[in-house]
Amino acid sequence: MGLRVTKKLFESGYDLRAIEIGDLGRKRLAEAGLAATTIIDGLKDVQIVVMALPDNIIGTVAAEIESQLASGTMLLILDAAAPYADALPKNRPDLTYFVGHPCHPPLYNDETEWAARRDYHGGVAKQAIVCALMQGPEEHYAVGVEICEAMWSPVTKTHRVTVEQLAILEPGLSEMLAMCMVDVMTEAVDECEKSYGIDRQAAKDFLIGHLNVEIAMWFGYSPKVPSDAALRLLQFGKSKIMQPNWREALSPKVIRQASDLIVHGKIS
Repeated sequence: MGLRVTKKLFESGYDLRAIEIGDLGRKRLAEAGLAATTIIDGLKDVQIVVMALPDNIIGTVAAEIESQLASGTMLLILDAAAPYADALPKNRPDLTYFVGHPCHPPLYNDETEWAARRDYHGGVAKQAIVCALMQGPEEHYAVGVEICEAMWSPVTKTHRVTVEQLAILEPGLSEMLAMCMVDVMTEAVDECEKSYGIDRQAAKDFLIGHLNVEIAMWFGYSPKVPSDAALRLLQFGKSKIMQPNWREALSPKVIRQASDLIVHGKIS
């Protein structure tokens, strides 16, 4: 994501300084026509610092650079885990902390160009984004949104949420819940082949086709018209697969534990 957002900001005409210490990262920047600079030169008189870094080092890097940042500087973080895990410096109330994250291109859209239809991450296809102002003056929200909309353009809609709500969306909704279920579905396709002799491609085609129908019905893209038998089987299946207390996975308590696991490698 770091390289993608860097290229987008560069193309948008911002005074951009890319700080990169890794050889591979510098090579990728050079291939994109960008030269990396030092931390000292990069942070001089800067207004916004985009923390395009792994979640588990954001707090360390923020602590290392905060003494070089003038009052009013914005730290823009691309994921809610580090902010929600209290990894950002607490002794700088004069800094702005802003969090933004892309929704990624939706399954159902009006894209007509082949490149956009095959863009699953964003940057070519249109997507919505979510943004949160964690601390700082209210007028800085519009500044953060402007940068995020440039980084993840083309953007269809910007949703404003709190940092906690963004953490519930990710890692909660998107990774702990949705990615977990997707992973189980791929294991189920494997099980169809290994245990029951069903051709894997047949199982895969059958599942993805039905997902297309079921997601469209349940999320309102198509009239929801499952049969009574299908609805009975839905409840029977959930009793076999889902734990009754599964909703706790989206509770602030569990999301805090998940953020600690991402940032610190353990649950506090």
